[in-house]
Formats: sequence, C-alpha cells, structure tokens
Amino acid sequence: MFSTQTSAKGPVPSASHLPSMEAGRQRQGRLWSNLKEMCDLLHICIAGSIAPDELLFQHVQFKTGQRIHTIGQPFDTLYVVNSGFLKTVLIDDFGNEQVLGFPMKGDMLGTDGIHTKHHSSEAVALSDCDLILLPFKKLTALGRIHPELDNVMYDVMSRELVREQVMIGMLGALSAEARVARFLVALAERFAQMGYSSKLFNLRMTRHEIGSYLGLTLETVSRTLSAFNEIGLISVDQRTIGIKDPDALKSLRRLPPSRSRAKQLAAAKLQAGAKLDSEAKLVVAV
Repeated sequence: MFSTQTSAKGPVPSASHLPSMEAGRQRQGRLWSNLKEMCDLLHICIAGSIAPDELLFQHVQFKTGQRIHTIGQPFDTLYVVNSGFLKTVLIDDFGNEQVLGFPMKGDMLGTDGIHTKHHSSEAVALSDCDLILLPFKKLTALGRIHPELDNVMYDVMSRELVREQVMIGMLGALSAEARVARFLVALAERFAQMGYSSKLFNLRMTRHEIGSYLGLTLETVSRTLSAFNEIGLISVDQRTIGIKDPDALKSLRRLPPSRSRAKQLAAAKLQAGAKLDSEAKLVVAV
C-alpha cells in the first residue's frame, strides 16, 4: 500500500511522523520503496513536484507456486516485480492453461483487471518473489494531484502492451525453431538488463510452459533445444542454458533437415579431428 497522509500542502508521508529508526529499518529491510526506487526498477524517469520520499510503496513476498491473483478475483492492486520470476496464464473451462507471459524484475502485472475490475488471468510465482504493491485507487487519486505520476504509469502499461503485440506478431510469422530462438534471445537480453549473465542462465519455466507461451508442443520445444545444442548454438544441461551464438539465434529462420544437420555435424567433427592431428604433428616436429 502507499504510506501517505494528506495535509493542506498535499500528500505527506506518514513515515515522516514515525521515529526515523523505524522508517529506516523498513527501507533497509526492503519492506518499502520510495518513488525513485520504484521508477528506477521500472526503467522510467519522473520529474516534477514529487519528493523521493513523499510516497512509499509496500513490498510483499510470495513463495514458489503461490498465486498472486486468480481469475475472477476483484481487482484493486497493480504489482511491480522487484525480484523473482512469475507466469501469467488463462485457464479454460477444462482446466487447460495458456501461458501469457513470464513477468520478471522490472515488469508490472495486474493490468488485466483494470477494465472489468476483476482479473481475467492468473499470476503464479515460479520462484520466491518480492513484489511492490500499487493500490490502484490511491494511484489514480495521486495521479490527479501529480499528473507526471499518471503519465509514467501509462508509459509502463503501454510498454507491456507493445511487448505483447511483438509476441503475437512473432507467433504468426515465425517457424517453431525461430520462435524458440527468439525466446532464448529475449530472455538473455532481459537477464543482461537485470545485471545477470546473458550467456549462462537457468530457465525458471518448464519446457511445457515455454511451449504454451510460444504456441508449440512440449515435444517441439524439447526437440528444438536439442537441435540447437547439436549444432552448437546453445548448450543445454537440464534447465541451464548457455548461449554460444546469439547472432545466429537472432537471424535463424529454420533449421536444416535432420539429415543435413547430421552431415554438418560429422563434417565439423572431421574438421576438428584434422585440426588436432595437424597440431599434434606440429608439436612432434618441434
């Protein structure tokens, strides 16, 4: 929730009325974030009359497997991911899941509930998560006092919408192999933005969940990852993925037929073997 009080001069943080030691413990314990910290997390800039500590945003933790919100639940809060990984899903009348996305650090979720005031999707933690709460009524009320706050929230929502549109375009235009390749590239880029390695990372989602997100079967995802590993684009060790050739993944349209890949692999092995032999002969000669 926001921690504010109203005065004649506008919102004043109630934390300023608390002992400074208590307010400091809350911030250091990452139970609250101020406006600047939240904007830095969302990669947005806000300039205007709002002091950094004028608004405080409460954090809440979720364990792996916990639901943040469910389909049909009344909407009252937006969430910003401070740490952890989640999935958002639609569930049909037969219990089948359609994965809509994998929110991670710096993403906002919960916007699906704005229109009808009820959530139309479900959000589930794929790892232990720390989320920042943005109570929507208070957010809109403060937006009337501080228009710049309103504008940046719209910017964030628009960014999420554009990301979804790119995803829809990719599903309609690309082959199965290209979808998996672009997914890995996009994931690597997100990890880099968060300050983690873009070359080696763990998949928090299952291959089935990746397939649901990309409109592919579990078997297709598994077979494609194995093929990428075979031809040296990536390395695969259960859920650990190593990106070896990001440029090739970005430009990949289709994989060659399995027979052609087998020939290429055999040729590469022969070439590597010949190189080792020549190096060994050179060492002996010396």
